[in-house]
Amino acid sequence: MARILVIDDHDTLREGMTVTLTRSGHTVSAVRSGADGLAAYKKGPFDLVVTDLKMDGMDGIAVTRALKQADPGAVVMVVTAFGTIETAVQAMQEGAYDFITKPFPPEVLRAKVDKGLELSATRRQVERLTARTDAHDADAALTHRDLVGDSEPMQKLLTQVRKVAASDATVLVRGESGTGKELVARMIHQRSPRKDGPFVVVHCAALAETLLESELFGHERGSFTGAVKRKLGRFELADGGTLFLDEIGEIPASVQTKLLRVLQEKELQRVGGEETLKVDVRVVSATHRDLQAEVKAGRFREDLYYRLHIVPLTLPPLRERPEDLPALARHFVAKHAPRVNRRVTGIDDATLHALTRHAWPGNVRELENVMEQALVFAEGDTLTPQDLPSHLAGQTPRMDAGLPVPQGDRPLPDILEDLERQLIARAYDKAGGVKTETARLLGIKTSALYYKLEKYGFLPRGERPEEAS
Repeated sequence: MARILVIDDHDTLREGMTVTLTRSGHTVSAVRSGADGLAAYKKGPFDLVVTDLKMDGMDGIAVTRALKQADPGAVVMVVTAFGTIETAVQAMQEGAYDFITKPFPPEVLRAKVDKGLELSATRRQVERLTARTDAHDADAALTHRDLVGDSEPMQKLLTQVRKVAASDATVLVRGESGTGKELVARMIHQRSPRKDGPFVVVHCAALAETLLESELFGHERGSFTGAVKRKLGRFELADGGTLFLDEIGEIPASVQTKLLRVLQEKELQRVGGEETLKVDVRVVSATHRDLQAEVKAGRFREDLYYRLHIVPLTLPPLRERPEDLPALARHFVAKHAPRVNRRVTGIDDATLHALTRHAWPGNVRELENVMEQALVFAEGDTLTPQDLPSHLAGQTPRMDAGLPVPQGDRPLPDILEDLERQLIARAYDKAGGVKTETARLLGIKTSALYYKLEKYGFLPRGERPEEAS
């Protein structure tokens, strides 16, 4: 459960609160003075602090002030006697979230503590989100350099990105899988007036209808089975920043209706809730589908389409900008070589020629995967054709032949699965069949390797790790 710090110089009350909260499943640390409480909090961490208001030495107001100065995210509740409500209000002005008037029954204490822990959990969630955003911001320059290309289509796109970023317009990024739609969304955010706000991502295709609704709009405690506490939705977490809705064409009709309302009214209600919440969020969405065709087929709301389609941006597939491939390949070598194979510093002309003869159905994502795989097997300081996956060494269509993305009997997932199978086979062979070394070469956990070895028939089905050599 939670870690709670109790500060009270009254032995009986302090011990009583400790027993009540311990029986509720929490871990409780109890001290007799404000100074001891501050020292204990520094050693923490604690999810909640319960402090008496009137104590000798440092009183509850001073404790609250010091805690909030040391940790603005600290969640503090004060305990006060009847008749000193004004002092309790003063403590709340210093940052306490609530107060409780003694004497109080155990159930009231538990209810107040539950409220505080819910607030604490929400703040931790926001802090984690902010930390992830800061981490993305820290390597934002590198991320944006992944949008490599001097070709006319890419230069046109980058010009459009710079212009649209300065506005607050809703953006729809269109493009095939693997072209870099999320990178464009991040670039828009980083160049916008909202750059200091959060950048929140929702992969719509990865969530079931009920989960997607909860993820987007949040839910109240008890609103459905498993909703044991209130949860903030991604719209609330993105308040003041940008929300990126990836694969927007996959969302079901019921969620489309609620999403339309948020875009129109800038307000929402959590699942199971009655309170209307205002949100200030810029929405950038992306899809590989033809949304106009989806509208005509009745699978996507026309009014929602026009709300999302205010500024459309289209990412060209890699086969339509073959002149960018050498720069992209060198970029991915420079990006991954320090981690995968420090010896490699370049790519020879024969390797580049082999790369340009491929149609790249997986686009830039596939190219990055291939270059990282080649780095794993490279023996010298320059990538050669022998380092590439075997399917690239044969006669494959030129990427400028204008071939469509494979469909029907040869969809993209099958092609990418073949790539993975070949990569694992080569690593397994290079490692001499040693599983831990194979996992190290591939940069994955040994448990994940066993699953893939079994999946592709390299191991007898069901072989346990301790039984394999």
